[in-house]
Amino acid sequence: MTPGAEKIDSSLLRVAFILVLGTFMATLDSTIVTIGLDALAEEFDAPVTGIQWASTAYLLAMVAAVPASGWLADRFGGRTTWLAAIAVFLVGSLLCALAWSVTSLIVFRFLQGLGGGLLPPTGQALLARIAGPGRVGRLISIVGVVPLLSPVLGPLAGGSILAVADWPWLFYVNVPIGLAAILLAIRYVPASPPAAQGAPFDALGAALLSPGLAVLVFGLTEVGGGDTGVNTVLATGALIAGAVMLAAFVAHGLRTRRVPLVDPRLFTRPPFAAAAFALLMLGAAVFGTMFLLPLYLQTGAELTAFETGLLLAPQGVGAALGSLVIARRIDQLAPRTAVLTGIVLVLCGTAPFTRLSDTPPDVLIAFALLLRGVGAAMISAPVMALVYSRVKKEELPRASGALNLVSTIGGSIGTAAVAVILQSRLTARAADVPAAYADTFWWVLAFCAASALAATRLPGKS
Repeated sequence: MTPGAEKIDSSLLRVAFILVLGTFMATLDSTIVTIGLDALAEEFDAPVTGIQWASTAYLLAMVAAVPASGWLADRFGGRTTWLAAIAVFLVGSLLCALAWSVTSLIVFRFLQGLGGGLLPPTGQALLARIAGPGRVGRLISIVGVVPLLSPVLGPLAGGSILAVADWPWLFYVNVPIGLAAILLAIRYVPASPPAAQGAPFDALGAALLSPGLAVLVFGLTEVGGGDTGVNTVLATGALIAGAVMLAAFVAHGLRTRRVPLVDPRLFTRPPFAAAAFALLMLGAAVFGTMFLLPLYLQTGAELTAFETGLLLAPQGVGAALGSLVIARRIDQLAPRTAVLTGIVLVLCGTAPFTRLSDTPPDVLIAFALLLRGVGAAMISAPVMALVYSRVKKEELPRASGALNLVSTIGGSIGTAAVAVILQSRLTARAADVPAAYADTFWWVLAFCAASALAATRLPGKS
Protein backbone atom coordinates (compact mmCIF):
# COMPACT_ATOMS: atom_id res chain seq x y z
CA MET A 1 0.00 0.00 0.00
CA THR A 2 1.25 3.49 -0.86
CA PRO A 3 2.51 5.46 2.20
CA GLY A 4 -0.19 7.82 3.40
CA ALA A 5 -2.95 6.01 1.49
CA GLU A 6 -6.30 5.57 3.18
CA LYS A 7 -6.67 2.22 4.92
CA ILE A 8 -9.17 -0.36 3.71
CA ASP A 9 -10.67 -1.66 6.95
CA SER A 10 -12.64 -4.84 7.60
CA SER A 11 -16.02 -3.09 7.44
CA LEU A 12 -15.31 -1.82 3.92
CA LEU A 13 -14.11 -5.25 2.80
CA ARG A 14 -17.31 -6.72 4.21
CA VAL A 15 -19.41 -4.28 2.19
CA ALA A 16 -17.37 -5.10 -0.92
CA PHE A 17 -17.92 -8.83 -0.39
CA ILE A 18 -21.68 -8.37 -0.02
CA LEU A 19 -22.02 -6.20 -3.12
CA VAL A 20 -19.83 -8.47 -5.20
CA LEU A 21 -22.20 -11.39 -4.49
CA GLY A 22 -24.76 -9.70 -6.74
CA THR A 23 -22.26 -9.18 -9.54
CA PHE A 24 -21.08 -12.77 -9.17
CA MET A 25 -24.61 -14.16 -9.54
CA ALA A 26 -25.45 -11.99 -12.54
CA THR A 27 -22.27 -12.63 -14.52
CA LEU A 28 -22.08 -16.33 -13.58
CA ASP A 29 -25.66 -16.98 -14.64
CA SER A 30 -24.99 -15.53 -18.08
CA THR A 31 -22.63 -18.48 -18.72
CA ILE A 32 -23.78 -21.25 -16.38
CA VAL A 33 -26.92 -22.01 -18.41
CA THR A 34 -25.03 -22.43 -21.68
CA ILE A 35 -23.64 -25.75 -20.48
CA GLY A 36 -27.21 -26.98 -19.87
CA LEU A 37 -28.74 -26.06 -23.22
CA ASP A 38 -28.68 -29.68 -24.41
CA ALA A 39 -30.46 -30.83 -21.24
CA LEU A 40 -33.04 -28.06 -21.61
CA ALA A 41 -33.61 -28.91 -25.28
CA GLU A 42 -34.24 -32.54 -24.32
CA GLU A 43 -36.54 -31.59 -21.43
CA PHE A 44 -38.76 -29.33 -23.54
CA ASP A 45 -38.38 -31.35 -26.77
CA ALA A 46 -37.13 -28.23 -28.55
CA PRO A 47 -34.48 -27.69 -31.24
CA VAL A 48 -31.18 -26.18 -30.16
CA THR A 49 -31.94 -23.05 -32.22
CA GLY A 50 -35.08 -22.54 -30.14
CA ILE A 51 -33.60 -23.28 -26.73
CA GLN A 52 -30.66 -20.98 -27.53
CA TRP A 53 -33.08 -18.12 -26.94
CA ALA A 54 -32.90 -18.91 -23.22
CA SER A 55 -29.37 -17.46 -23.33
CA THR A 56 -30.13 -14.77 -25.90
CA ALA A 57 -33.12 -13.44 -23.93
CA TYR A 58 -30.97 -13.08 -20.80
CA LEU A 59 -28.29 -11.25 -22.77
CA LEU A 60 -30.75 -8.88 -24.44
CA ALA A 61 -32.40 -8.07 -21.09
CA MET A 62 -29.03 -7.27 -19.51
CA VAL A 63 -28.14 -4.95 -22.39
CA ALA A 64 -31.53 -3.23 -22.09
CA ALA A 65 -31.35 -2.81 -18.29
CA VAL A 66 -27.87 -1.36 -17.86
CA PRO A 67 -28.63 2.13 -19.28
CA ALA A 68 -31.39 2.71 -16.70
CA SER A 69 -29.16 1.85 -13.73
CA GLY A 70 -27.80 5.38 -13.32
CA TRP A 71 -31.23 7.05 -13.23
CA LEU A 72 -32.66 4.43 -10.85
CA ALA A 73 -29.74 4.88 -8.42
CA ASP A 74 -30.08 8.67 -8.64
CA ARG A 75 -33.82 8.51 -8.06
CA PHE A 76 -34.14 5.84 -5.36
CA GLY A 77 -30.63 5.52 -3.92
CA GLY A 78 -27.91 2.98 -4.68
CA ARG A 79 -28.70 0.43 -1.96
CA THR A 80 -32.44 0.44 -2.64
CA THR A 81 -31.86 -0.06 -6.37
CA TRP A 82 -29.37 -2.85 -5.71
CA LEU A 83 -31.75 -4.67 -3.35
CA ALA A 84 -34.61 -4.36 -5.85
CA ALA A 85 -32.37 -5.76 -8.61
CA ILE A 86 -31.47 -8.76 -6.42
CA ALA A 87 -35.18 -9.36 -5.74
CA VAL A 88 -36.07 -9.25 -9.45
CA PHE A 89 -33.19 -11.60 -10.23
CA LEU A 90 -34.30 -14.11 -7.58
CA VAL A 91 -37.94 -14.05 -8.72
CA GLY A 92 -36.75 -14.63 -12.29
CA SER A 93 -34.54 -17.53 -11.12
CA LEU A 94 -37.41 -19.23 -9.30
CA LEU A 95 -39.73 -18.84 -12.27
CA CYS A 96 -37.07 -20.25 -14.62
CA ALA A 97 -36.75 -23.33 -12.41
CA LEU A 98 -40.53 -23.78 -12.58
CA ALA A 99 -40.81 -23.17 -16.35
CA TRP A 100 -43.17 -25.55 -18.16
CA SER A 101 -42.26 -24.74 -21.78
CA VAL A 102 -39.61 -23.14 -23.93
CA THR A 103 -41.68 -19.95 -24.25
CA SER A 104 -42.14 -19.59 -20.50
CA LEU A 105 -38.42 -20.23 -19.91
CA ILE A 106 -37.46 -17.52 -22.40
CA VAL A 107 -39.85 -15.00 -20.81
CA PHE A 108 -38.57 -15.75 -17.30
CA ARG A 109 -34.95 -15.57 -18.44
CA PHE A 110 -35.67 -12.09 -19.79
CA LEU A 111 -37.05 -11.07 -16.38
CA GLN A 112 -34.00 -12.57 -14.70
CA GLY A 113 -31.73 -10.66 -17.07
CA LEU A 114 -33.36 -7.33 -16.18
CA GLY A 115 -32.30 -7.81 -12.56
CA GLY A 116 -28.92 -9.20 -13.57
CA GLY A 117 -28.18 -6.22 -15.81
CA LEU A 118 -28.73 -3.74 -12.95
CA LEU A 119 -26.54 -5.50 -10.39
CA PRO A 120 -22.95 -4.82 -11.62
CA PRO A 121 -23.29 -1.06 -12.32
CA THR A 122 -25.33 -0.24 -9.19
CA GLY A 123 -23.03 -2.36 -7.01
CA GLN A 124 -19.86 -0.75 -8.39
CA ALA A 125 -21.23 2.79 -8.10
CA LEU A 126 -22.37 2.17 -4.53
CA LEU A 127 -19.01 0.67 -3.61
CA ALA A 128 -17.10 3.57 -5.20
CA ARG A 129 -19.25 6.09 -3.30
CA ILE A 130 -18.64 4.34 0.04
CA ALA A 131 -14.90 3.83 -0.56
CA GLY A 132 -14.10 7.35 -1.78
CA PRO A 133 -11.44 8.36 -4.36
CA GLY A 134 -8.51 7.43 -2.08
CA ARG A 135 -9.49 3.77 -1.76
CA VAL A 136 -11.54 3.02 -4.84
CA GLY A 137 -8.56 1.87 -6.94
CA ARG A 138 -7.40 -0.84 -4.54
CA LEU A 139 -10.96 -1.94 -3.80
CA ILE A 140 -12.01 -2.19 -7.46
CA SER A 141 -8.87 -4.22 -8.17
CA ILE A 142 -10.04 -6.76 -5.60
CA VAL A 143 -13.71 -7.05 -6.59
CA GLY A 144 -13.12 -6.45 -10.29
CA VAL A 145 -11.82 -9.99 -10.69
CA VAL A 146 -15.36 -11.41 -10.34
CA PRO A 147 -16.55 -10.65 -13.90
CA LEU A 148 -13.34 -12.25 -15.20
CA LEU A 149 -13.89 -15.41 -13.14
CA SER A 150 -17.51 -15.92 -14.14
CA PRO A 151 -16.95 -16.99 -17.79
CA VAL A 152 -14.46 -19.57 -16.49
CA LEU A 153 -16.46 -20.84 -13.52
CA GLY A 154 -19.82 -20.87 -15.33
CA PRO A 155 -19.23 -23.94 -17.53
CA LEU A 156 -17.52 -25.78 -14.65
CA ALA A 157 -20.36 -24.99 -12.23
CA GLY A 158 -23.02 -25.89 -14.80
CA GLY A 159 -21.34 -29.20 -15.60
CA SER A 160 -20.96 -30.04 -11.91
CA ILE A 161 -24.62 -29.26 -11.14
CA LEU A 162 -25.94 -31.35 -14.03
CA ALA A 163 -23.70 -34.24 -12.98
CA VAL A 164 -25.59 -34.58 -9.67
CA ALA A 165 -28.96 -32.84 -10.15
CA ASP A 166 -31.66 -31.99 -12.68
CA TRP A 167 -31.72 -28.82 -14.81
CA PRO A 168 -33.89 -26.68 -12.42
CA TRP A 169 -30.93 -26.52 -10.05
CA LEU A 170 -29.12 -24.37 -12.60
CA PHE A 171 -31.54 -21.68 -11.34
CA TYR A 172 -32.28 -22.82 -7.78
CA VAL A 173 -28.59 -22.39 -6.96
CA ASN A 174 -29.08 -18.59 -7.11
CA VAL A 175 -31.69 -18.52 -4.34
CA PRO A 176 -29.55 -19.09 -1.21
CA ILE A 177 -26.83 -16.77 -2.52
CA GLY A 178 -29.32 -14.01 -3.30
CA LEU A 179 -31.18 -14.30 0.00
CA ALA A 180 -27.88 -14.16 1.91
CA ALA A 181 -26.84 -11.08 -0.08
CA ILE A 182 -30.15 -9.30 0.71
CA LEU A 183 -29.98 -10.01 4.44
CA LEU A 184 -26.33 -9.00 4.69
CA ALA A 185 -26.89 -5.82 2.66
CA ILE A 186 -29.77 -4.70 4.87
CA ARG A 187 -27.57 -5.24 7.92
CA TYR A 188 -24.18 -3.93 6.80
CA VAL A 189 -24.37 -1.82 3.60
CA PRO A 190 -25.00 1.86 4.42
CA ALA A 191 -27.93 3.51 2.68
CA SER A 192 -27.02 6.07 0.02
CA PRO A 193 -29.33 9.07 -0.40
CA PRO A 194 -30.77 9.70 -3.86
CA ALA A 195 -28.54 12.10 -5.82
CA ALA A 196 -31.31 13.57 -7.98
CA GLN A 197 -34.67 12.65 -6.49
CA GLY A 198 -36.62 15.07 -8.64
CA ALA A 199 -34.84 14.38 -11.94
CA PRO A 200 -37.35 13.26 -14.61
CA PHE A 201 -36.82 9.97 -16.36
CA ASP A 202 -35.46 10.28 -19.90
CA ALA A 203 -38.35 8.38 -21.50
CA LEU A 204 -37.38 9.19 -25.10
CA GLY A 205 -33.77 8.18 -24.44
CA ALA A 206 -34.90 4.91 -22.89
CA ALA A 207 -37.18 4.23 -25.86
CA LEU A 208 -34.21 4.69 -28.22
CA LEU A 209 -31.16 3.36 -26.37
CA SER A 210 -32.23 0.12 -24.67
CA PRO A 211 -34.35 -1.24 -27.56
CA GLY A 212 -31.74 0.00 -30.05
CA LEU A 213 -28.98 -1.96 -28.31
CA ALA A 214 -31.16 -5.05 -27.96
CA VAL A 215 -32.18 -4.95 -31.63
CA LEU A 216 -28.56 -4.43 -32.72
CA VAL A 217 -27.31 -7.39 -30.66
CA PHE A 218 -30.23 -9.49 -31.94
CA GLY A 219 -29.26 -8.62 -35.51
CA LEU A 220 -25.67 -9.68 -34.90
CA THR A 221 -26.74 -13.01 -33.39
CA GLU A 222 -29.03 -13.65 -36.37
CA VAL A 223 -26.30 -12.93 -38.95
CA GLY A 224 -24.79 -16.33 -38.33
CA GLY A 225 -28.09 -18.09 -37.67
CA GLY A 226 -28.47 -19.47 -41.15
CA ASP A 227 -28.15 -18.68 -44.85
CA THR A 228 -31.83 -18.50 -45.72
CA GLY A 229 -33.22 -15.41 -47.36
CA VAL A 230 -35.61 -14.81 -44.44
CA ASN A 231 -32.74 -14.95 -41.96
CA THR A 232 -30.63 -12.54 -43.98
CA VAL A 233 -33.45 -10.01 -44.34
CA LEU A 234 -34.27 -10.26 -40.61
CA ALA A 235 -30.65 -9.79 -39.56
CA THR A 236 -30.05 -6.89 -41.95
CA GLY A 237 -33.26 -5.16 -40.90
CA ALA A 238 -32.39 -5.52 -37.22
CA LEU A 239 -28.86 -4.16 -37.73
CA ILE A 240 -30.14 -1.13 -39.64
CA ALA A 241 -32.94 -0.46 -37.15
CA GLY A 242 -30.57 -0.78 -34.18
CA ALA A 243 -28.00 1.56 -35.73
CA VAL A 244 -30.66 4.16 -36.59
CA MET A 245 -32.09 4.08 -33.05
CA LEU A 246 -28.64 4.47 -31.49
CA ALA A 247 -27.82 7.39 -33.79
CA ALA A 248 -31.12 9.00 -32.84
CA PHE A 249 -30.29 8.52 -29.16
CA VAL A 250 -26.92 10.25 -29.54
CA ALA A 251 -28.59 13.20 -31.27
CA HIS A 252 -31.22 13.32 -28.53
CA GLY A 253 -28.60 13.09 -25.76
CA LEU A 254 -26.64 16.01 -27.19
CA ARG A 255 -29.69 18.25 -27.62
CA THR A 256 -31.83 17.55 -24.57
CA ARG A 257 -31.80 19.99 -21.65
CA ARG A 258 -32.64 17.18 -19.22
CA VAL A 259 -30.15 14.66 -17.90
CA PRO A 260 -29.99 11.95 -20.59
CA LEU A 261 -30.16 8.27 -19.71
CA VAL A 262 -26.49 7.97 -20.71
CA ASP A 263 -24.74 11.24 -21.47
CA PRO A 264 -22.91 10.99 -24.85
CA ARG A 265 -20.65 13.84 -23.71
CA LEU A 266 -19.07 11.48 -21.16
CA PHE A 267 -17.34 9.72 -24.03
CA THR A 268 -15.68 12.94 -25.18
CA ARG A 269 -13.96 13.61 -21.85
CA PRO A 270 -10.44 12.34 -21.30
CA PRO A 271 -9.69 9.79 -19.97
CA PHE A 272 -13.26 8.41 -20.18
CA ALA A 273 -13.25 7.95 -23.95
CA ALA A 274 -10.00 5.96 -24.02
CA ALA A 275 -11.02 3.95 -20.94
CA ALA A 276 -14.40 3.09 -22.45
CA PHE A 277 -12.91 1.94 -25.75
CA ALA A 278 -10.32 -0.19 -23.94
CA LEU A 279 -13.11 -1.88 -21.94
CA LEU A 280 -15.16 -2.37 -25.12
CA MET A 281 -12.34 -4.23 -26.85
CA LEU A 282 -11.42 -6.14 -23.67
CA GLY A 283 -15.02 -7.36 -23.37
CA ALA A 284 -14.94 -8.50 -26.99
CA ALA A 285 -11.62 -10.32 -26.52
CA VAL A 286 -12.46 -12.00 -23.19
CA PHE A 287 -16.01 -13.10 -23.98
CA GLY A 288 -15.16 -13.89 -27.59
CA THR A 289 -12.47 -16.30 -26.39
CA MET A 290 -14.73 -17.80 -23.74
CA PHE A 291 -17.27 -18.52 -26.48
CA LEU A 292 -14.77 -20.01 -28.92
CA LEU A 293 -12.54 -22.07 -26.66
CA PRO A 294 -15.18 -24.16 -24.80
CA LEU A 295 -16.88 -24.83 -28.12
CA TYR A 296 -13.61 -25.99 -29.68
CA LEU A 297 -12.64 -28.14 -26.69
CA GLN A 298 -16.01 -29.93 -26.70
CA THR A 299 -16.55 -30.26 -30.47
CA GLY A 300 -12.99 -30.30 -31.83
CA ALA A 301 -11.05 -31.90 -28.96
CA GLU A 302 -14.11 -33.95 -27.84
CA LEU A 303 -13.75 -33.16 -24.12
CA THR A 304 -16.69 -33.42 -21.72
CA ALA A 305 -18.23 -30.30 -20.20
CA PHE A 306 -16.53 -31.01 -16.88
CA GLU A 307 -13.13 -31.63 -18.50
CA THR A 308 -13.53 -28.41 -20.47
CA GLY A 309 -14.26 -26.48 -17.27
CA LEU A 310 -11.16 -27.90 -15.59
CA LEU A 311 -8.95 -26.94 -18.54
CA LEU A 312 -10.35 -23.40 -18.48
CA ALA A 313 -9.75 -23.02 -14.73
CA PRO A 314 -6.19 -21.57 -15.08
CA GLN A 315 -7.67 -18.37 -16.50
CA GLY A 316 -9.56 -17.91 -13.23
CA VAL A 317 -6.38 -18.59 -11.26
CA GLY A 318 -4.56 -16.03 -13.39
CA ALA A 319 -7.29 -13.45 -12.83
CA ALA A 320 -7.02 -13.95 -9.07
CA LEU A 321 -3.22 -13.60 -9.20
CA GLY A 322 -3.47 -10.52 -11.40
CA SER A 323 -5.93 -8.87 -9.03
CA LEU A 324 -3.56 -9.44 -6.11
CA VAL A 325 -0.67 -7.89 -8.02
CA ILE A 326 -2.61 -4.86 -9.20
CA ALA A 327 -4.21 -4.33 -5.77
CA ARG A 328 -0.75 -3.79 -4.29
CA ARG A 329 0.52 -1.51 -7.05
CA ILE A 330 -2.54 0.25 -8.49
CA ASP A 331 -1.82 3.54 -6.68
CA GLN A 332 1.81 3.51 -7.83
CA LEU A 333 1.52 2.41 -11.47
CA ALA A 334 0.46 4.74 -14.25
CA PRO A 335 -2.83 3.54 -15.78
CA ARG A 336 -1.22 3.45 -19.23
CA THR A 337 1.62 1.23 -17.98
CA ALA A 338 -0.67 -1.20 -16.16
CA VAL A 339 -3.19 -1.50 -18.99
CA LEU A 340 -0.61 -1.90 -21.77
CA THR A 341 1.22 -4.55 -19.72
CA GLY A 342 -2.07 -6.40 -19.28
CA ILE A 343 -2.85 -6.20 -22.99
CA VAL A 344 0.57 -7.62 -23.89
CA LEU A 345 -0.07 -10.57 -21.53
CA VAL A 346 -3.50 -11.15 -23.10
CA LEU A 347 -1.93 -11.03 -26.58
CA CYS A 348 0.73 -13.56 -25.56
CA GLY A 349 -1.96 -15.76 -24.01
CA THR A 350 -4.11 -15.62 -27.14
CA ALA A 351 -1.39 -16.26 -29.72
CA PRO A 352 -1.18 -20.08 -29.16
CA PHE A 353 -4.86 -20.41 -30.11
CA THR A 354 -4.07 -19.18 -33.62
CA ARG A 355 -2.12 -22.46 -34.01
CA LEU A 356 -4.88 -24.90 -33.04
CA SER A 357 -4.34 -26.80 -36.28
CA ASP A 358 -1.02 -27.95 -34.76
CA THR A 359 -2.92 -29.43 -31.76
CA PRO A 360 -1.20 -27.57 -28.90
CA PRO A 361 -0.77 -29.66 -25.72
CA ASP A 362 -3.06 -29.09 -22.74
CA VAL A 363 -0.15 -27.69 -20.73
CA LEU A 364 0.37 -24.91 -23.29
CA ILE A 365 -3.36 -24.11 -23.36
CA ALA A 366 -3.44 -23.94 -19.55
CA PHE A 367 -0.39 -21.64 -19.42
CA ALA A 368 -1.81 -19.40 -22.14
CA LEU A 369 -5.08 -19.07 -20.20
CA LEU A 370 -3.13 -18.28 -17.03
CA LEU A 371 -1.41 -15.40 -18.85
CA ARG A 372 -4.76 -14.18 -20.20
CA GLY A 373 -6.23 -14.15 -16.71
CA VAL A 374 -3.38 -12.13 -15.24
CA GLY A 375 -3.47 -9.70 -18.13
CA ALA A 376 -7.24 -9.17 -18.05
CA ALA A 377 -7.13 -8.34 -14.33
CA MET A 378 -4.42 -5.76 -15.03
CA ILE A 379 -6.63 -4.05 -17.61
CA SER A 380 -10.12 -3.79 -16.13
CA ALA A 381 -9.28 -2.70 -12.57
CA PRO A 382 -7.02 0.28 -13.46
CA VAL A 383 -9.48 1.48 -16.12
CA MET A 384 -12.47 1.42 -13.76
CA ALA A 385 -10.49 2.87 -10.85
CA LEU A 386 -9.22 5.71 -13.04
CA VAL A 387 -12.74 6.73 -14.07
CA TYR A 388 -14.29 6.33 -10.61
CA SER A 389 -11.56 8.43 -9.00
CA ARG A 390 -12.02 11.27 -11.51
CA VAL A 391 -15.79 11.81 -11.35
CA LYS A 392 -17.87 13.54 -8.71
CA LYS A 393 -19.85 11.46 -6.21
CA GLU A 394 -23.15 12.49 -7.71
CA GLU A 395 -21.95 11.35 -11.17
CA LEU A 396 -20.85 7.89 -10.03
CA PRO A 397 -24.10 5.98 -10.81
CA ARG A 398 -24.29 7.26 -14.39
CA ALA A 399 -20.54 6.84 -14.99
CA SER A 400 -20.73 3.27 -13.66
CA GLY A 401 -23.74 2.56 -15.84
CA ALA A 402 -21.92 3.90 -18.92
CA LEU A 403 -18.79 1.82 -18.22
CA ASN A 404 -20.76 -1.36 -17.61
CA LEU A 405 -22.85 -0.70 -20.69
CA VAL A 406 -19.70 -0.44 -22.80
CA SER A 407 -18.27 -3.64 -21.30
CA THR A 408 -21.57 -5.50 -21.81
CA ILE A 409 -21.83 -4.30 -25.40
CA GLY A 410 -18.22 -5.35 -26.02
CA GLY A 411 -18.91 -8.86 -24.71
CA SER A 412 -22.18 -9.14 -26.64
CA ILE A 413 -20.88 -7.82 -29.94
CA GLY A 414 -17.58 -9.68 -29.60
CA THR A 415 -19.36 -13.00 -29.04
CA ALA A 416 -21.77 -12.41 -31.91
CA ALA A 417 -18.97 -11.29 -34.23
CA VAL A 418 -16.69 -14.27 -33.60
CA ALA A 419 -19.68 -16.61 -34.00
CA VAL A 420 -20.33 -15.18 -37.48
CA ILE A 421 -16.63 -15.33 -38.37
CA LEU A 422 -16.35 -18.90 -37.09
CA GLN A 423 -19.32 -19.98 -39.17
CA SER A 424 -17.79 -18.51 -42.32
CA ARG A 425 -14.39 -20.12 -41.62
CA LEU A 426 -15.98 -23.52 -40.92
CA THR A 427 -17.65 -23.29 -44.32
CA ALA A 428 -14.39 -22.27 -46.00
CA ARG A 429 -12.22 -24.85 -44.21
CA ALA A 430 -14.70 -27.74 -44.66
CA ALA A 431 -13.33 -30.68 -42.65
CA ASP A 432 -10.41 -28.81 -41.05
CA VAL A 433 -12.22 -27.66 -37.89
CA PRO A 434 -9.12 -26.70 -35.83
CA ALA A 435 -7.89 -24.44 -38.66
CA ALA A 436 -11.27 -22.67 -38.75
CA TYR A 437 -11.05 -21.93 -35.03
CA ALA A 438 -7.42 -20.81 -35.43
CA ASP A 439 -8.46 -18.36 -38.17
CA THR A 440 -11.14 -16.90 -35.89
CA PHE A 441 -8.69 -16.35 -33.05
CA TRP A 442 -6.75 -13.93 -35.26
CA TRP A 443 -9.75 -11.63 -34.93
CA VAL A 444 -9.51 -11.87 -31.14
CA LEU A 445 -5.91 -10.71 -31.48
CA ALA A 446 -7.20 -7.77 -33.53
CA PHE A 447 -9.58 -6.83 -30.69
CA CYS A 448 -6.59 -6.81 -28.32
CA ALA A 449 -4.54 -4.65 -30.67
CA ALA A 450 -7.39 -2.12 -30.92
CA SER A 451 -7.56 -2.04 -27.11
CA ALA A 452 -3.81 -1.31 -27.00
CA LEU A 453 -4.25 1.69 -29.30
CA ALA A 454 -6.89 3.11 -26.97
CA ALA A 455 -4.70 2.45 -23.91
CA THR A 456 -1.93 4.70 -25.28
CA ARG A 457 -4.31 7.63 -24.62
CA LEU A 458 -4.57 6.84 -20.90
CA PRO A 459 -2.65 8.97 -18.35
CA GLY A 460 1.06 8.22 -18.12
CA LYS A 461 1.35 9.16 -14.44
CA SER A 462 0.10 7.30 -11.38
